[in-house]
Amino acid sequence: MELTDRVAVITGGSGGIGQAMARAFLAAGARTVVLADLDETAVNDAAKDIGCEGMPCNVTDESQVRQLIATTLERHGQIDLLCSNAGAGGDGVLTDADNAVWQNQWELHVMSHLYAARAALPSMLARGEGYLLNTASAAGLLAALGSGPYTVTKAAAVKLAEFLAITHGDDGIRVSVLCPQGVNTPMAPKALGDGQTDGIIEASALAEVVVEALREERFYVLPHPEVEDYVRRKGDNVDRWLNGMRRLRRQSMADPSA
Repeated sequence: MELTDRVAVITGGSGGIGQAMARAFLAAGARTVVLADLDETAVNDAAKDIGCEGMPCNVTDESQVRQLIATTLERHGQIDLLCSNAGAGGDGVLTDADNAVWQNQWELHVMSHLYAARAALPSMLARGEGYLLNTASAAGLLAALGSGPYTVTKAAAVKLAEFLAITHGDDGIRVSVLCPQGVNTPMAPKALGDGQTDGIIEASALAEVVVEALREERFYVLPHPEVEDYVRRKGDNVDRWLNGMRRLRRQSMADPSA
């Protein structure tokens, strides 16, 4: 998809990745970008700074997602690209992460993508074209040690994107899933241990990769290209990969500062 004269919606829009994608889309010729986020003041401030529109939206509330899509369609007549981007960290494994943490992560990382697709697909299908970009994580393809709720729900986000691509690919709907490692945003630490990153990149660099991937209509959007090799190796021999991850976990437990 070329972004020239396109209408894009980005949830989680007041954060670093959302803002960076908005700037990149406008620089690539998008007609307009609508930023949506839970914090109304933050999203309106971000939109004003970027030069686009801002709307409050709790993406875990399906009625609010429907309203976001309906309002955008009313104002602009179409949505060409919907970036379901909102997310947050969720630490803990099993016994140290209570049910509320798991449920919150599920609502934010899986159901929000489902709500977005449900709301946007009817108008896209009627036009015979549209693009869904769902933000997951490299953790959803591999694992983030010590972050069970995050890893599992991000993996589900990847699977949902796959299912959307299979189900609606013949209808003119394109789907991509964004799976970064560490990105220099307020939500992320400046360094990640446990071998879970190949470097912290800037959000602007990630956005450039997103624009290129949209242009080429690639399913995986991998700002850290090494992730593709890791996924391939995992697929080649999952038992070897699991042994390696257990070894990495043991090393991390022996040296918590790693």
